Amino acid sequence: MPGSPAADDAAGHEAVATLAGLIEGLPEDLRREALTHSSWTERRVDSFERLAFLGDSVLGLSVAGALYERFPGVAAGGLTKIHNQAVSGVSCAAVGRLLGVPEMLRANEPEEMTAAIPAEVLLDGERPLPEATEALIGACHVAFGFERTAGAVAAAFAPRIELASETRIDFKSALQELLARRGARVSYEVTDATGPPHRRTFAVAAIVDSEQVGTGEGRSKKAAEQVAAEQALRALGG
Repeated sequence: MPGSPAADDAAGHEAVATLAGLIEGLPEDLRREALTHSSWTERRVDSFERLAFLGDSVLGLSVAGALYERFPGVAAGGLTKIHNQAVSGVSCAAVGRLLGVPEMLRANEPEEMTAAIPAEVLLDGERPLPEATEALIGACHVAFGFERTAGAVAAAFAPRIELASETRIDFKSALQELLARRGARVSYEVTDATGPPHRRTFAVAAIVDSEQVGTGEGRSKKAAEQVAAEQALRALGG
């Protein structure tokens, strides 16, 4: 039935079909690089980080183009909010799961490297799955060019775009309003910042009454705060 989990899952797999086909057709060496964590190789430059850097930009521009065409009556500020949500780590992870990226990472895990972080441990973290998904997008761009890759990416992320357009929620404002009714306030603390200066990932904690009630990661402090606020809202029943 429409709207059921089974129907949503089927629609999601249909949406990613073209991108999945491109990934399936990648040259083996490029596909392997896109699925190699930095702890799985002796040279960091041979990991998926460079492809993820490229794929992040390809994803961003692909979705931006789709938004420009899909929502001609939405101003730049609204497009930015939809874009940020549609290409977030949460969205990339969701698309990655539909593409079977966790299974690909498990299959590519090295058998004889003492310092290698196991795939299962990586998949428990917030960033490896989205980064591997971005790396595969970057690999598709290298192998097939922007136009072909962008169309496949836009189709794969179309359900995420629709979801973002329907739920353009300012989670920080919603959390602030909820806490105001309870006589409480929230503050945000940056707990970590990783990656090179041009591609920083920030980790932020939402603190209420000296207690951490939500955490989030993002490419900017503001984006990370939104994720932390969303998690806090759920934890506080908002």
